[in-house]
Amino acid sequence: MLGGAGGAIGQFPLEQWFYEMPVCTRWWTAATVTTSLLVQCHIITPFQLFYSFRAVFVKNQFWRLLTTFIYFGPLSLDLLFHVFFLQRYSRLLEESSGRSPAHFSWLLLYATSILLCLSPMLSMPFLGSALSSTLVYIWSRRNPETRLSFLGLLVFTAPYLPWVLMAFSLVLHGTVPKDELCGVVVGHVWYFFNDVYPSLNDGQRPLDPPAWWRRIFEARPIDTGAQPINNEIAAAAAPEVR
Repeated sequence: MLGGAGGAIGQFPLEQWFYEMPVCTRWWTAATVTTSLLVQCHIITPFQLFYSFRAVFVKNQFWRLLTTFIYFGPLSLDLLFHVFFLQRYSRLLEESSGRSPAHFSWLLLYATSILLCLSPMLSMPFLGSALSSTLVYIWSRRNPETRLSFLGLLVFTAPYLPWVLMAFSLVLHGTVPKDELCGVVVGHVWYFFNDVYPSLNDGQRPLDPPAWWRRIFEARPIDTGAQPINNEIAAAAAPEVR
């Protein structure tokens, strides 16, 4: 990448698209594509990637706690479909969480932990689709008035998106997508305690990240003298809301 004013001069379109993504979505997308490439080149196999309680906690193969969320299959149209929805709705949700990745990363930690607990009971060795479905569900519930078009044929509002995707998966694969159903359940719990519960209980948010987690991502700047300047720049750049 060639540097320049604004940091975008000399970037290829794909490179610019990659660096425009928020940090969590960026590296999740990169890890997903890289893992599929490694499997396609026979450098690793899917048998090294799936989650197994015995493999992780008896044989100490701790990498499976991560790889189960970043493998969606070999290079194919199905993989492109998953990557598109992953980066699109993960990006939208992360951007709406604010500049700090603390809240979105805490959401990912919550969702991955619950899904790992459910995996042995529901026989789900790969959890990437379930995690992606969790994020799609949360975004869809937070944007109830947004209108979407699926394959240019079906127009609907955002809350129907998870169910449209599940119906498409059912038609495509002929089986009920239990991983996506599981993701919807996990996403609904998060949505309820973050968007519904606070209004009923004096603003209490039981699933908000704890202070120690926020401090990891929101460390105080060393040069406090630059803060007023940064605030003035931010205020000047902010669009007027009417």
